[in-house]
Amino acid sequence: MQQNERICVCLFVCLFVHTFFYFVKICPQLHHQHTSPRERRAIRDNIYKNKRCRMETCFDFARCQSGFRVYIYPPQRGDEVSDTYQKILSSIKESRFYTTDPSRACLFILAVDTLDRDQLSAQYVQNVRSRIQSLPTWSDGRNHLIFNLYSGTWPDYTEDLGFEVGQAMLARASADVVNFRPNFDISIPLFSKEHAVKGGGTGYLTLSDALPSRKYLLVFKGKRYLTGIGSETRNALYHIHNGEDIILLTTCKHGKDWEKHKDSRCDRDNEEYSKFDYQELLHNSSFCLVPRGRRLGSFRFLEALQAACIPVILSNGWELPFSEVIDWKKAAIIGDERLLLQVPSITRSVGRDRILALRQQTQFLWDAYFSSVAKIVLTTLEIIQDRVDSHVSRNQLLWNSLPGGLYALPQYSTDPALFPFYYGILGKSPSQQFTAVIHTVTPLQSQISPVVKLIIAVAKSKLCAQIVVLWNCDKPLPPRNKWPSTSVPLAVIEGQTKVTAAGFCIHYVLKDTLLLRSEDIYLPFYKTVEFAFIVWQSFPERIVGYPARSHYWDSSRSRWGYTSKWTNDYSMVLTGAAFYHRYYHYLFTHYVPANLLTMVDRMANCEDILMNFLVSAVTKQPPIKVTQKKQYKETMMSQGSKVSRWADPDHFAQRQTCMNAFSHWLGFMPLVHSQMRLDPVLFRDQVSILRKKYRDIERL
Repeated sequence: MQQNERICVCLFVCLFVHTFFYFVKICPQLHHQHTSPRERRAIRDNIYKNKRCRMETCFDFARCQSGFRVYIYPPQRGDEVSDTYQKILSSIKESRFYTTDPSRACLFILAVDTLDRDQLSAQYVQNVRSRIQSLPTWSDGRNHLIFNLYSGTWPDYTEDLGFEVGQAMLARASADVVNFRPNFDISIPLFSKEHAVKGGGTGYLTLSDALPSRKYLLVFKGKRYLTGIGSETRNALYHIHNGEDIILLTTCKHGKDWEKHKDSRCDRDNEEYSKFDYQELLHNSSFCLVPRGRRLGSFRFLEALQAACIPVILSNGWELPFSEVIDWKKAAIIGDERLLLQVPSITRSVGRDRILALRQQTQFLWDAYFSSVAKIVLTTLEIIQDRVDSHVSRNQLLWNSLPGGLYALPQYSTDPALFPFYYGILGKSPSQQFTAVIHTVTPLQSQISPVVKLIIAVAKSKLCAQIVVLWNCDKPLPPRNKWPSTSVPLAVIEGQTKVTAAGFCIHYVLKDTLLLRSEDIYLPFYKTVEFAFIVWQSFPERIVGYPARSHYWDSSRSRWGYTSKWTNDYSMVLTGAAFYHRYYHYLFTHYVPANLLTMVDRMANCEDILMNFLVSAVTKQPPIKVTQKKQYKETMMSQGSKVSRWADPDHFAQRQTCMNAFSHWLGFMPLVHSQMRLDPVLFRDQVSILRKKYRDIERL
């Protein structure tokens, strides 16, 4: 027994000694190697003279009384802006927050490019201090936001920007928790100059690749630094590299003088490095190591997210991107550089179910906040807006669940239960009744007018709670006694187009569900409406309706096309006869840029296409079509004396233009094709008509 105890003690001592020398020789140095504590403190104090800044002490909320508006200073003579900073500025200008009036601005953005503050860089801008201090509204940086990707220079790479930020907020990559001002500064990811301005690449996790296990467990391929500050963790990766399921590769072969400084391992490392393809490793591993490089952040972080490779972060002191709102424990493993030898056992202990959940969350976060410069910029601005309007700020669920904070606007509600895409998560049942919104442009001539017949037909449904009529006719609004009497409340809103009424009529809607109808859409039987509503209750986040359309890529013109040909394939459901959640009306009026809404209003066309674009961008899913309704065009023609607009070639030309304008706005094509159509049971079966619940649907 005593001998066994001696053996255990000896083993413990050996392990302790080994670990001690490991830390002494290869432990990551969490502070800069080539500057004294006094020098580091002087640099930090020079940059952060207002280190205790918080929103309540260094931000003027009075400037935001006109709403959250963002102003960009006009460029000064001689200003040169990098392509990356131009992407940031253009993203702000195309956002709903942008204003050209500085007197209405809540937040100010510099025209001076401050992204790269490495003095050895060709993008380094001189005399930034004098340029910003000459701005008429600088006021020591109050209500200003400064973007920065790179700071410091060789060999120390400190956080020195070369000018004082004062009371300005910093949106910077590689933010150090020591200097980061919580709920004031914003940590953004390091992204390359090739990062898409809009749209961006999709994530790599597909349904056919949803298995939690991949060929490799843990991978990394990157530089190893021989001079200047660099990640000591990278120098130690060979200790846990096994060449089988853990592939950790580094190379010394970078920089001009690497051969002068190479060590005994360089040749062997360089040879091993060349044997593996980085993309193949990235897309075939469950975990991707993300160690610090010269600075705390690295490009590996976003590359891992996109590839659905769970980031294993080894960068002590790094304030993770958007950590104020994103729960990174749901998408990454946050390790400790001092415990590198434990990383293999940590990753092996993660269960298959959690691996799949983590990978799925990487794809959500990538698509929602990181896939383009525009999304990174908008996420930054939305976080600041939440601080300014703290009484209507998003909670953690809105930020960390599909579709994410950019589509779940808190001005509509801070209660997740009021958003259709959270019904499933929260176990909420959809509304049991709907509000019918009917748009009319023809006068109310008699009780046989199309709009009157439509009101009467819809009001027969026990599932209808209210009818709202949008009166956009040149004739005066008829008196109340000319309208049909109904068993449900009837409201008439005068002088409203479909677009301008979207925001106005939302205040009249009693129920979460909208049935938006046009008088030229003729569905004669209220039972058809009830069936579509019941289908919508199973898919409350989508558009559910009747007439379907499709998009296609016209390679001869290099543009998107629009077609109404009858096929088994569709990607849009016209909102002239469709159910969707009332929240999409709010999103339509508050998310879509004003210039697009103006274009749609001017043409009196395409509002249905725009709604389909918006809903598909949110859900990443197609709408749902119910019943075939092949007599749609002919039925419409028979209802009025005028030639149907669907036969007008200019009408279709406008819709082609709209398709491309909307896809340009988003930076990608959100529409998804589908071949699914839902019909009621016992629709055309050869059984007694009395057994059928939706008897009249057979006549469509």
